Amino acid sequence: MTLTLTAILLGIVEGLTEFVPVSSTGHLILATRFLGYDEKQWEVFNIVIQLPAIMAVVVLYWRTFLDVVLGLFRREAEATRFVLNLLVAFIPAAILGVLLKKRIDTLMETPAVVAWALLIGGIVILAVERLARQGEYQPVGKMPLSKALAVGCLQCISMIPGVSRSGATIMGALAMGVNRRTAAEFSFFLAVPTMFGATAKQLWDHSEELAAGTGTVGWSEIAIGSVVSFIVALAVIRAFVAYVSRSGFAPFAWYRIIAGTVTLLLMWGH
Repeated sequence: MTLTLTAILLGIVEGLTEFVPVSSTGHLILATRFLGYDEKQWEVFNIVIQLPAIMAVVVLYWRTFLDVVLGLFRREAEATRFVLNLLVAFIPAAILGVLLKKRIDTLMETPAVVAWALLIGGIVILAVERLARQGEYQPVGKMPLSKALAVGCLQCISMIPGVSRSGATIMGALAMGVNRRTAAEFSFFLAVPTMFGATAKQLWDHSEELAAGTGTVGWSEIAIGSVVSFIVALAVIRAFVAYVSRSGFAPFAWYRIIAGTVTLLLMWGH
C-alpha cells in the first residue's frame, strides 16, 4: 500500500473517531499496525492530523466563538466564564503532558494497552449511562467552574491511548449531572486548545526530522491526511451531537467492547 493511500485511510479514521468516545489515537495506532507499518514512524502524522479535525469545531461553531470574542470586549459574564472554563480544564492536561511525555510516548507504541483501554472504557460508558442523572441543557459559558476543572482533570486519563479524550471528558461531565449536549459541546471546545498544544509540541520535537525530510512520513502525507480528517470531521460532529442528544452513548460503548475484545484475540493469536 502506498504512503498516500495510507495517509488517506488514516485521515478517514481520524475524522470518524476524534469526536466520538472510541479513541481516535487508539484507532490510529491500531490502524497503523494492521496496515503493516511501525506506529512509531507514523507517530507525528497521527498526532498532527488531529488538529485539522479539531478545526472543524471552529468552523461549525464559528458563531459561538465569535460571540465569545465579542463578549470579552463587552465584558460579558458568560463569555468570560466560557474562556475560564476552557482554561482551567486545559491546564491539568498541559502540565501532565509535559511531565509524562516519555511515558506517554512508550504507551503509544503498545497496541495491547489500546485494546484493554477500549474494552474497559466501554464498560465504564455503559455504567455511566445507566447511573448518571442528566441535567438540563445549558451553554458552556454557564457551566460551574468546579465542574470544568473536574472534567479537565479527567481529560488527563485520555493520555493513555485507547481511553478517548472525548470519552473521558463527556463521561466525566455526565457523571456530574451535565446534560449530554452540553457535555459533548464542552468536550469539542476543550479539544481546540488541547490539540493545538499537543500538535505544537510534536512539531517542535520533530522539527529537524520534518525539515530534513528524513522520516518515513513527510509533509505531503501529513497534508493529505489533514485535509481528509478535516472534511470527514465536518460531517461527523453535527450528526454525533444530534444522535447522542436523542439516543445516548451505549452503541459506542458496545463498539469499544467488541473492538477491544477482537483486537486482544487477534494479538493473542499471533
